[in-house]
Amino acid sequence: MIVKFLTPELYTLWDEYVLNHVQATPYHLTVWKDIIESYFGKETKYLFVETDGQIKAVLPMAHFSSRLFGNRLVSMPHVNYGGLLCSDEESARLLLQKAAEILSAKGADLVELRHKDNIFPDLPSYQNKVTFELELDSTVEAFSGRFKAKLRSQIKRPQKEGMYARSGHQELLKDFYYVFSRNMRDLGTPVYGRDFFITMLTRLGNSARIVTVYTADHQPAAAAFLIGFREVLEIPWASALRKYNHLSPNMLLYWECMTYGIESGYKLFDFGRGTIDGGTYKFKKQWGGTERQLYWHYILPENTALPGSNKENPKFSLAIKIWQKLPLAITKLLGPAIVKNIP
Repeated sequence: MIVKFLTPELYTLWDEYVLNHVQATPYHLTVWKDIIESYFGKETKYLFVETDGQIKAVLPMAHFSSRLFGNRLVSMPHVNYGGLLCSDEESARLLLQKAAEILSAKGADLVELRHKDNIFPDLPSYQNKVTFELELDSTVEAFSGRFKAKLRSQIKRPQKEGMYARSGHQELLKDFYYVFSRNMRDLGTPVYGRDFFITMLTRLGNSARIVTVYTADHQPAAAAFLIGFREVLEIPWASALRKYNHLSPNMLLYWECMTYGIESGYKLFDFGRGTIDGGTYKFKKQWGGTERQLYWHYILPENTALPGSNKENPKFSLAIKIWQKLPLAITKLLGPAIVKNIP
């Protein structure tokens, strides 16, 4: 067994391994390597173990280093999942060892592995993130019949107010970004540039989708960006404008996303990560999906403890409050440069 760095001529072999691995996510595919390098301008370290010409394990990582947000290697940044995929324990051990060597060579603070399962129970981890996974039926009618009358009524409420939804691709990007950029400002979070979503829509093709909810007078009120992989449809980014909260556009938005998933042949709807008992936790839980614990494992330098989250730092709390007060035009101008350094 030998650990190697991925080179372009091996992209197909890497992707074949990912597509056949039960724990794989779309973020393990090489297309994300290109997105990280081209849009975020980050150095990547894609490691794999080879035996007799066959890949036995893969580990994609990106290097982030800034004075404000620290020096770390992340698998995978800006998305919910990533981490190490392996066919046997020995291959996994070799990749973890190599990752530790790169950590030391880079003088980094940590390696972060965003796993769906506790595949490395001996590594330190954060376990405050979860997702909800909801099985989809073969027809919309059967799926709707599983919900209680109260939930169905909440879905119909925005429709009674004249709200409606559209599903599409790049033609809906302007409306998606209109909602997304405002919601991120209101949350005090730097926003991605519009070109980030253009990059994904271009590179991911039909596996990427946008769903937007409009008011009766055709104004965008809520929007979601979807990514499909094998039988799973994930909603990594969703937003709604606060001024329409009393009309519950989010209920119609998620319903339309699930409807699209059913009509497109997906079997599972992934609500994306959230913090236990956080702002969106109860909203996602009400749909009746299975709560799934997420594990963010860490490789750390010797005698180093897990760091606290940035939001626990008073200076970041103050920054969030200031950001919420900035004009939208300023946040859209400054946000992309900042968020490129936040994994």
